[in-house]
Amino acid sequence: MTTSIGRRTSYLAVPAHLLLWLIAAFHMLLLAALFVAFLTARPAAAEEAACTGRNLMVDLQQNDPARYAEALKEADATPNGKGIFWKIEKPGLAPSWLLGSMHVTDPRVLALPPRAQAAHDAADTIIIESDEILDERKATAALLAKPELTMFTDGTTIDKLLSPEDYKRLEAGLKQRGIPLGAVSRMRPWMISSAVALPACEIARKAKGVQFLDQKIATDAVAQGKQVKGLETLAEQIQAMADLPIEFHLKSLIETLELGDKMSDVVETMTDLYLSGDIGMTMPMLKTVTPEDKDETNDYAAFEQRVILDRNKVMAERAAPILDGGNVFMAVGALHLPGKDGVIELLRQQGFTVTAVN
Repeated sequence: MTTSIGRRTSYLAVPAHLLLWLIAAFHMLLLAALFVAFLTARPAAAEEAACTGRNLMVDLQQNDPARYAEALKEADATPNGKGIFWKIEKPGLAPSWLLGSMHVTDPRVLALPPRAQAAHDAADTIIIESDEILDERKATAALLAKPELTMFTDGTTIDKLLSPEDYKRLEAGLKQRGIPLGAVSRMRPWMISSAVALPACEIARKAKGVQFLDQKIATDAVAQGKQVKGLETLAEQIQAMADLPIEFHLKSLIETLELGDKMSDVVETMTDLYLSGDIGMTMPMLKTVTPEDKDETNDYAAFEQRVILDRNKVMAERAAPILDGGNVFMAVGALHLPGKDGVIELLRQQGFTVTAVN
């Protein structure tokens, strides 16, 4: 089986597969944990690097105001698309709190809004996506428990899945990042992507031991003597990624390598949307800055269902009995909050009142 990745024609040149994968990278604890683990084998990764990048939505607004207006309209129509901090209430219970998180080390993201920080410090229990991130050995064990999800166990190697042209791109891209091709040849494509997806500044911070937001929230909670509970296992997150078609991951891998300096622009766009609380704009942005393509539309739907919607249900169902104890601070990826099938609506369906906190 081989696949050749053609050039995209979007004027912003940000491929849909790559943006989908980046959304997963910023909203799955598994990928953040994988990235930290991979960096331990890369001594050059700790070099200081400045963060650069511009907001692609600013470019879109200036160069194609009609498409920008379309994105705004869809974002405004997204239920619960504004705000990353929410209050959870139920009669007879002390209020609980919900924070949409972003699994990065950016100091702008790590600085919690004052009311969110106060709620965290006053809470009895902290909920995060997976409490396994508190113990690196436990996280590693989870990754190794099902090797078939992260590695090819049937003798397949990455070169057998790519065209000769794309294989050369992969080899060159990995070399540029100081990663020997032989070290990753039996890894599944999404594993390789997890090692090359983030910009240099994020790599440098992670390599120096800076914690990503959810990890810091959980670590601070333990230091304060609070109980920390997880909603998923890392193995479950692995399964969500592994369930997507391998063709999707192959396209994402090559496009990640080809994006080059524009990676910083994509990261900055996602970060700005998060910091402004415009989480409902994330998916409209993705669809607006990429060309219409039937195959990519199908990939978008499959990604959204498996990586976002299916996990929303699991998170809401497992969080409910913990929230019934009251005075809980819950942090999950911000992409899981908005929409009619988002965690906020699902919690409301279980009898909780959930309102945005400015």
